[in-house]
Amino acid sequence: MNKSKFFSAVAVATVSSVACASLVDLDMDRPSGIKVGEKLTLRPYVSLSYTFDSNVDSTKHSKKGSQWLVNPGLGVDYISENWKINGAAWYEYHAYNHYTSQLNSSSWGEMLSIDWRDSMPNEKGWSFKAYEKFHQIAQDDDMSNHSGRGVGRDRQEFTADAVLERRLNENIHMAAKAGFYYLDYENNVDKYASLYGWQRTSVGGEVGYAASKWTDFIVAADYQWYRQDNSKNRGEGWYENYSRRGRPVAKDSKGWTIMGGIGTRATERLEYRLLGGWSRFEFGDGTKDIDGWTYQVAGNWKISDTLNMMAMGSSYYQPSEREYASALKVYTMSAGLAKSFVRAKMTGTLDLSYRKETHEYTEYSADDYDEDIWTGRVGLNYYVNRFVTVFGRVEYQFTDSDYRSYEYDRWRATIGLRLAY
Repeated sequence: MNKSKFFSAVAVATVSSVACASLVDLDMDRPSGIKVGEKLTLRPYVSLSYTFDSNVDSTKHSKKGSQWLVNPGLGVDYISENWKINGAAWYEYHAYNHYTSQLNSSSWGEMLSIDWRDSMPNEKGWSFKAYEKFHQIAQDDDMSNHSGRGVGRDRQEFTADAVLERRLNENIHMAAKAGFYYLDYENNVDKYASLYGWQRTSVGGEVGYAASKWTDFIVAADYQWYRQDNSKNRGEGWYENYSRRGRPVAKDSKGWTIMGGIGTRATERLEYRLLGGWSRFEFGDGTKDIDGWTYQVAGNWKISDTLNMMAMGSSYYQPSEREYASALKVYTMSAGLAKSFVRAKMTGTLDLSYRKETHEYTEYSADDYDEDIWTGRVGLNYYVNRFVTVFGRVEYQFTDSDYRSYEYDRWRATIGLRLAY
């Protein structure tokens, strides 16, 4: 597996949810792109697709619909002796058919990943890896919910993670980490109840000891600061402004995590990282202190030259996005397969994911419920030639909740054409 992609997977599993995310990226960058000098490559593309959706609003009382999606974008690669930089920018326009209550919508975004090192992997020296992504997400984007965070409504997400590592020798290495996550909902209180965005800043580090050529023992810790958007009320009156104790609920929270485990330095076909430990979440500036066991896992297995498997997951605490003055514990686990067929002209993917949310603290007893979200997806891509790809996928999602109004199931089918250079 490409090291920069594996870092991104570990970063996601470390500081965020990976549930409901497609784990196997479709190889849509087969065209060689436009070379600019020896190090820079531009990869423009545009795709057109049609999707049928059985439950456009992801609600118990479903409405079916369909949409056309136009998606132009540009990828950028820069590779030198010490640097590897990948970037992308894209735009999506959703045009609905026969669903008059939903306006047409747009979404767009950009991402950038940086990988620098002054030595060979796993040898003495420095390395630096960073990843950032901004996404303006429309309600009718795909069911992956983009890394598993965010209720299906128009919103903005920004993620940034960085790791600076120093290998002292072939056995000992240490790293400093920092991350930031921001979620903001575009609430329209004339149409529906508000959702509560939040943000998290984290700093930390880890120390590892390579006991053998393949095995690392790892200890990691980090500290987090949270801020929840409690200012957008779902209604008028004291219910949304004050807790049942008759005082405002603080927006600020903080927490810490310490974990230990095992990972791999580098193998021919298998890479993994398994950590477990203890987390503490001090919600609402001391309103409620919550703690418990948490985990972080990520792995990639190149089973054969044509079959690849990836898995990742995590558990962590966060403010609730749906319920006022509530704290969640989230558990996620996902796995995916990618298979190449027909002399590498066809690629098939299968991924499954599970996300569980438990309300560890609520100001109101009615908000104390659990929610389970299961998502599955099957996709096929056929490379007609180096410029043209035909693709299709079927997705299914089922939500089970103690709060019956939040239960629903949904499936979507998509076919499309992609032109790339």
